[in-house]
Amino acid sequence: MACAASAAVATVGLAVSPASAAPAKSATATQVKPGDACTAADLGTRHPYIKTTEVSPEVTHFKGWYVTQGSTGYQSVTTSTQTTISVSVGLNGNVQGSFAVETLGTVGASLGLNVQVNYSSTSSESNTVTWNFSRPGYYGVYKGTKKVTGTYASLDCNRAQQSNGSWALKWIEGPGSGSFTTYTTLEEGAVRCEDTVPANSIMAKAKDLLDCGSPAAKAEHPAGVVAPTAKQMRDHLVQRPAPTSGTSAEPPKATGRSAQVALNCQPAVYRIDVPGKPLNWSAPLLANDGIRLRESTFFSAHLDNWRLCNVTENNGVLEASLWNWGNGGCATVPANIANQEQAYLTTATCGEDDLQRFYIYRDVPGSTKIGLQNKYTGSMLGHDRYADGELIRQYSSGRQDGTGTYALTAV
Repeated sequence: MACAASAAVATVGLAVSPASAAPAKSATATQVKPGDACTAADLGTRHPYIKTTEVSPEVTHFKGWYVTQGSTGYQSVTTSTQTTISVSVGLNGNVQGSFAVETLGTVGASLGLNVQVNYSSTSSESNTVTWNFSRPGYYGVYKGTKKVTGTYASLDCNRAQQSNGSWALKWIEGPGSGSFTTYTTLEEGAVRCEDTVPANSIMAKAKDLLDCGSPAAKAEHPAGVVAPTAKQMRDHLVQRPAPTSGTSAEPPKATGRSAQVALNCQPAVYRIDVPGKPLNWSAPLLANDGIRLRESTFFSAHLDNWRLCNVTENNGVLEASLWNWGNGGCATVPANIANQEQAYLTTATCGEDDLQRFYIYRDVPGSTKIGLQNKYTGSMLGHDRYADGELIRQYSSGRQDGTGTYALTAV
């Protein structure tokens, strides 16, 4: 039977707030599946779709500790870092923006676990464990957690043709997918070789690390720290940091400044309007300015006129460069701020650069409403408020109030 010192474990509170599994109404309310219906207000939004998950126990801190007959009771043991788990989402590992947070929140809700939903690392946790050792013996004093990994896809709203020939808006698996790593609240405890522990538990992982068959485990020791066994050293050396890269389906890295290239532009000229209102996308006159909402006038100088260039279509989703007639540049997210939530959109010399490529999601035929997504960052385009001069910005999940839905109006 497990002794009193190891039959219980303690959980350690973390600096970041975990996603609640039980009352996760806010997380589950936005969970969508491929094929679910969406509306025109969703064209400028996206949501994560969890494809695979794996949960495994991990010991993050460990120390072999010997308790003699006269040294029982509460003791503080300084453990050593065994493995580090860092929270990461996607290609660069950043947990920045609403899409990454929603991804991890959806993972927690689907598994019924409290997982970390902001960037954090187990290496930042205190290594000291205070424990009440009620019996003499050789103990493994540990901290551990459940490591949660998996893959996700991006769901976007786009038109889809039905079997009867009609059209409807559906959530589709759009471009952009990746992997994630997170972990549950840290647990701490102490375990002896004689203890019976649940299979596939953090405690079982710690008992295995205790290396009960080794001479070190069987020998008598003075009270206190026990030198690591060969197995403990070996297991520690093979540990690697949690992966932060996404899957191969992630967009490739931006190339920075690009050489000017010739574009194959469609003849049609468009305004990118706020539906039913006079303001539309207007390119900047100055290089250090961004694309803003403006009202078209006689003095707009074609800065409000756009062409779709190098257009391709895959599964009903258009991909294009947006060339501006007024300044001759292509819409882009500046490379130096591309990793930031709410980075503004501007124009630059047209080049072979995924920062200048956009996915265009369309409403059903007969409607000009669209949503736009940057190919490299995966973020949707929108604006904070409807006002003259307001910048067009990227939002990782889009604007959930429908302000990321625009109209592609032929001029």
